[in-house]
Amino acid sequence: MHACRMLPALLVLVLLGTACGAPAEFSADDATAIRAVNEEMNRLALAGDWQAMSRHLTEDLVYMPPSLPVVEGRDPFLQWAASVPIELHEMAVEIADIDGRSDLAFLRGSYSQTYTIAGSPEPISDTGKFVWILRKGVDGAWRVSTWIWNPDAPFSGE
Repeated sequence: MHACRMLPALLVLVLLGTACGAPAEFSADDATAIRAVNEEMNRLALAGDWQAMSRHLTEDLVYMPPSLPVVEGRDPFLQWAASVPIELHEMAVEIADIDGRSDLAFLRGSYSQTYTIAGSPEPISDTGKFVWILRKGVDGAWRVSTWIWNPDAPFSGE
């Protein structure tokens, strides 16, 4: 009789243990969605549409550009982007790795770009690498929460 009383409690513990187990798998659909975010952000960067790009960033974004202080927050990122006097002409990204779990992922890759700095007569070509940490929102959309990038060559200032 004592064992019969324990059975419901044991069943509840087993079900709770199963429900609270390891996070859900990172799916091929998740990787595809993150690739789409990357493609859209590159397209918007080329268009100089930082406002539209910000839809793919978390409110608490941590942006870490090379040789500059960290920019924390989506709105401060937009202010920073508006202050950068460059115009992108070409950009290509190669994704090296995407992985994660149900609500957290990373993307690692490299880039090449050509841009003009305001007042400079010649375009500049640059290659480098980057890492994104992304979070999946309650709406199911992947957004960049941490963005780190740096060029392969040291900045010459010229």
